[in-house]
Amino acid sequence: MTSSILTVGRLARRFGLSRSTLLYYDSIGLLRPSSRSRSNYRHYSEEDGERLAQVCRLRSAGVPLADIRRILESRGGGVAAVLERRLAELNREMSRLRGQQEVIVRLLKRPSLRRRVRALDRQQWVALLRAAGLDEDGMQAWHREFERLSPEAHQDFLESLGIPAAEIGRIRTWSRRRATGGGATGPPRLPARS
Repeated sequence: MTSSILTVGRLARRFGLSRSTLLYYDSIGLLRPSSRSRSNYRHYSEEDGERLAQVCRLRSAGVPLADIRRILESRGGGVAAVLERRLAELNREMSRLRGQQEVIVRLLKRPSLRRRVRALDRQQWVALLRAAGLDEDGMQAWHREFERLSPEAHQDFLESLGIPAAEIGRIRTWSRRRATGGGATGPPRLPARS
């Protein structure tokens, strides 16, 4: 056996996986061994190791095994579409989880618990911007640039602050109009409110 041939145990150890995980990957056709010994032991090549590395990278992004298999069978084709779909799923999940955090704080009737949530609320964010030296005009410029450079991230950020959807719509519409030089009837109210 040469150094480029790996047993199932050695390959599993190399990637920090269990032997049973590799056996499962074999059973679903995700990672088949390149060869077998006379005793029917699985032997994996360095190419197999590279394939497993790609599987592990995609799994760490939360890509389902069925999608990984399709990507690998098409020799990497469609990976961008799968990752973009996964990113959209994560954005929806994070928004849903932020909403659940807010519901829990309200159900417990303890606003102080918001400090335990690993996100800033609207008041904290405005206080941070003011402490950094931004006045109302500076905060509005910040919103305009955020909307111009990354509109979806701007939406996600505003949602993370717990701002109601209707108000987010007003802030983003105003920001877009101002970023493109269009007139708007006064800026939306951006400072913190209780």
